[in-house]
Order: sequence, then structure tokens, then C-alpha cells
Amino acid sequence: MRRKSRFLLAIIVTITLVAAIIGTAFYMLDYSLGYAKEERKTADYWKKRMKDECPWTAEWQDSIYRHACIKDTFVNMPSQYKAHALYLLAPKATRKTAVIVHGYKVRAEGMLHIAYLYNHELGYNVLLPDLYGHGESEGDHIQMGWNDRWDVMKWAEVADEIFADDTTTQQVLHGISMGAATIMALSGEMTPAYILGFVEDCGFSSVWEEFSGQLQEQFGLPSFPLMNVTSLLCNLRYGWSFTEANQQKQVEQSTKPMLFIHGDKDTFVPYPMLARLYQAKTTGNKDIYVAEGSEHAKAYANHRTEYTRRVKEFLNDIIDQ
Repeated sequence: MRRKSRFLLAIIVTITLVAAIIGTAFYMLDYSLGYAKEERKTADYWKKRMKDECPWTAEWQDSIYRHACIKDTFVNMPSQYKAHALYLLAPKATRKTAVIVHGYKVRAEGMLHIAYLYNHELGYNVLLPDLYGHGESEGDHIQMGWNDRWDVMKWAEVADEIFADDTTTQQVLHGISMGAATIMALSGEMTPAYILGFVEDCGFSSVWEEFSGQLQEQFGLPSFPLMNVTSLLCNLRYGWSFTEANQQKQVEQSTKPMLFIHGDKDTFVPYPMLARLYQAKTTGNKDIYVAEGSEHAKAYANHRTEYTRRVKEFLNDIIDQ
């Protein structure tokens, strides 16, 4: 009788633990990837924030909006949703074009400081997409740059249609944080000839590594078993898993030039990820810039002159001047 009672108790405890893990996994999935439209910060919020963080861009930003130089475009994506982007012609006609990709819970306007770098400082056309579930694009969750890579491929095609004259554009893809993870994910695929290179700023090496680090940092929890179950749920709900979304493996397959940037005080996307990503790229030209003293996504704000110089030198090697 006692043995039977112990057995039943063990079953009850096991079922309770499993239910608790599954329930927590559902919470973690919604916590990390859920992003309802009403939660999104407005365009005005990000414009002001960019002016505050990079005040040298304020006059330029006011000018491009006052003179209606910056425009909207909407595209129906192959994955069946309506996506939005901003675009801005270069001061003088040129093939040189930058597709600039924002980070986690940001939007196109949150990359206006990098648009300033390319458009005002370097004379490029720029296109700034809102990724799925961000800004004015449709979607109710975040894809962590994984499925976003195909949308950015489409945005590069759109940029070529908008900015090309009698020939094709010469494009660089520049991303920060999740945007950097997006372009690294894309870099391992076959890309059109007009995409000439990538600038990744503080991107993570894999979704698994980024989430497991944040799970430990924010909640003090180990990755097993919660990450495993949450990854499975992500695959069931959204069609991709944390283990498959591996930017480092994509970089290993990339053949086009890439500039790697990271602040050495970054703990949100830990600085040690930079070395692994840089070492993973064994084919094609590469360069690296460590922004001393910079925390996450602050390299340009903290080191405008050096950041611009390093980006310009990288571009000089891959794009006709």
C-alpha cells in the first residue's frame, strides 16, 4: 500500500513539474517573442531618442522631414504580410545604397542615426525596413532575425528597384543588434550580385545563446529544460527553433565581405560573441572594430568619428567610389 502511494505521489509530482515547465515555457515564448502592435513605440519616440543620443543628426533629421525627402513604401512580402520601409535618395545620384536594419523592438526611425552616416556623411541612398511585427509592418511577434533574413533579401530587391538607374545598385547591408543578427543570417545564403557586403554591429551568435544568457541574467535560471521546451514550442507555433537560428553557422558559410563591430562593455549581447563570429568567417574579406567602453548598440553614439572612418574604409574596399 505504501509502495503504491509513493508511486502515485511520484506520478503527481512528475506531472506537476512537467505542467509547470510547459506553462513557464509558454510564458517565456510570449515574453521574448510576443509583440502586440499597441506595445510598439511610436515613430516620434524614436526620432526624439535618436536626436538625444546623436544630437549632431538633429538638424539633418528635421530637414529631411521638413522637405519630404524621406518617403514610405509598403510591400507585400512572399510570406504573406504587408511590410513597411522608409527610403531616402542620396544628395547626388549614385548606385551606392545602404539597407539599414533595426534591432529588437526598435523600428525604422530608430536607425536614423545610421541613415545619417550613410546618407549625409557618405552620400548613399538608404532604405530602412520595419521588420515583421515592428513599426508599421504587420505581424504579432518577433522573429529574432531568422525568418527576417528572407524579408531583408526582398527589401534589397526593392532598394535595387527604387535606386537603380540604368544599371543595378551597389549595396551594403548594415544591422545593429537583432538587425545585425538578421544580416548575418542572410549572409550565409545565396544573395544577389548587387549585395556586396555586410556591416554587423553587436549581433548575437545564435538565438539559443542569446536567450539562454538572458534567462540566466534576468531570471537566474539554467537553460535546461526551459530553453529546450520553449524552443520546441517556438517551432510548433512559428515554424523555427532556437537551435536552427544560428547566426554563427551562417557566417561560416558567408563568402562576401563583412565588418564586425562590438562594444567591449556590451553585456546584453555579450562582447565575447564577437571573437567567435569573427573567427567563424573564413571565406571572403573581413574586418573588425572594437568600440572601447561602449555598451550595447552605443558604438556609433560613443565613437562617431572612428565608427564612420572604419565603415568608410570597409566600403572603399567593396564599393566603387
